[in-house]
Amino acid sequence: PVTGDWVALDAGGSVAAVLERRGAVVRRAPGTPTSPQVLAANVELALVVEPLPEPNLGRIGRLVALALAGGVPATLVLTKADLTDEDADGVAAKLARSVGVAAGVAVSAVQGDGLAVLSTMLMPGTTAVLLGPSGAGKSTLVNALLGAERQSTGPVRSADSRGRHTTVVRELIRLADGALLIDTPGIREAGLWDGMGDVYADVEALAANCRFADCTHAREPGCAVRGAVDPARVAAWHKLKREETWIEDRRAAARKREAAGESIARRQRAARRLAPHANDW
Repeated sequence: PVTGDWVALDAGGSVAAVLERRGAVVRRAPGTPTSPQVLAANVELALVVEPLPEPNLGRIGRLVALALAGGVPATLVLTKADLTDEDADGVAAKLARSVGVAAGVAVSAVQGDGLAVLSTMLMPGTTAVLLGPSGAGKSTLVNALLGAERQSTGPVRSADSRGRHTTVVRELIRLADGALLIDTPGIREAGLWDGMGDVYADVEALAANCRFADCTHAREPGCAVRGAVDPARVAAWHKLKREETWIEDRRAAARKREAAGESIARRQRAARRLAPHANDW
């Protein structure tokens, strides 16, 4: 079982079965192209957490893709709004639109800005999961929502503004209003597993109208994407498309090897059955 799973217990209190999951965030397991890792199960909302003042659009897109591919709606949460001179809410709304997410909210756990808005998204009886890198302020956000210093927090490195792992396990936390929140360790690798979901659905729709089926959206005439979509967003889409193709090829090769191995094993078993025994006279 993973965090968020519902399980059936036997008479002795041991896990007898894991119930069917509805809404799971799954990434490619680090270090292997052919194994998945479930980050959270039975989730109704993924809160993609990214810190200001320099949010990473590529990372946001990846985490949103993981959520949408698992059937989990996503909301962008920009933390540390007190560290930017820009209109943090405006930045959140713009970035959310750029990755195909309907809602984006900027929060400051220090000043309390945006927490009330975020709280309205966490409905009693539902489960949300926090997804983001180390140092994004996930645990600080949990403490602010709880109104208590429950989760350990730590400073980011001044040299590169990257955080250290303070949350080392996934934990299901009950908020005062009955909403459930899964706090997770910082995500360093967010490899695709079940595709990109609808994070680039708008780009895909435009690409279908290009004059050439193999349009690269760079110089070809009749391109419906170039000029209509931010070049950075197109580049991010291309990158994830290449990764999606790569992982599908690796998984197909693994399935082929597995099928070949099973075929060889069957032939070997058949040969052993047909072979004469040493004590046959």
